[in-house]
Amino acid sequence: MLYPLSYGGESQPSGFPAAAAPCQHEPMSERPGGAALVREVGCAIVGELGEPASLVLAIAVADAEGLSRSERLRVEVDGRAVDVAEHPGPEGTRWHTVDAPAGSLRIDYEATVRGRARPARVSTLDRIVDVRPSRYVESDIVPALIDAEVVRGLHELAPVDRVLAVRDAVDGALEYSWATTRPTDGIAEPLQAGQGVCRDFAHVVTGLLRATDLPARVVSVYAPGLTPMDFHAVVEVAVDGEWLLIDATGLAPRRAMLRVATGRDAADTAFLASDGSALALASVRVRAEASEAFEERPSELVALG
Repeated sequence: MLYPLSYGGESQPSGFPAAAAPCQHEPMSERPGGAALVREVGCAIVGELGEPASLVLAIAVADAEGLSRSERLRVEVDGRAVDVAEHPGPEGTRWHTVDAPAGSLRIDYEATVRGRARPARVSTLDRIVDVRPSRYVESDIVPALIDAEVVRGLHELAPVDRVLAVRDAVDGALEYSWATTRPTDGIAEPLQAGQGVCRDFAHVVTGLLRATDLPARVVSVYAPGLTPMDFHAVVEVAVDGEWLLIDATGLAPRRAMLRVATGRDAADTAFLASDGSALALASVRVRAEASEAFEERPSELVALG
């Protein structure tokens, strides 16, 4: 059984690792009429493995039409490189699996990404899967957690108005608070506590949207401008055949964000999952910078690019 590690609240953000070994390279292109948007992202994860372990990483920038990237990924145990295998997932997600021996673990990833991804389209399968409850998004219990009249009122709004109302409602209901919830928490715990980290905001937003019949999914991203810097969790919601990007934390400009992993909730999008072996993280350091400055406008309709 794999155990996903949460993002938001468990990292020690600062600095950035030295260059690592090559993973993949693609030629870069410029946009007609000017330089492409450039985003420099990456992470360094350090820990101890008390015994051999199987790991699944979701730290690489997702494949997407419109983006070109140069990147490096290296996994070491006791200073020796460990083999890494790549596996495709939903919406360009790239999972990397590692069978690691016991010892001191270090994972380094860095990428230079040019351009903007073309907006994702909503498929028939998305409309079926992404309105259902999931492990951390128990949308079927939302009416028991939130006044049923509020849920009915949201359901009566037009889709775009509903999305903005849900975003504002969660922003008002939760306070961002570092390391206040557990990796096993769903939507009930942050709602009862009135606080949480980015994954909690994303789960509650997704739960409300699904409870009002809008397909919604969780996306992990690199987020230039995020403070404190970390992996970040946001939401995509299907409206009129397109996925719109929602971030109730308002901690980073959505136009600068870069997709990493896409799924039903944090079970699918966690940056690192292990098989339950003795893994103790010492630090998780994340970097995300963009060549352009963006201003966040919460009511603006934005697609992840």
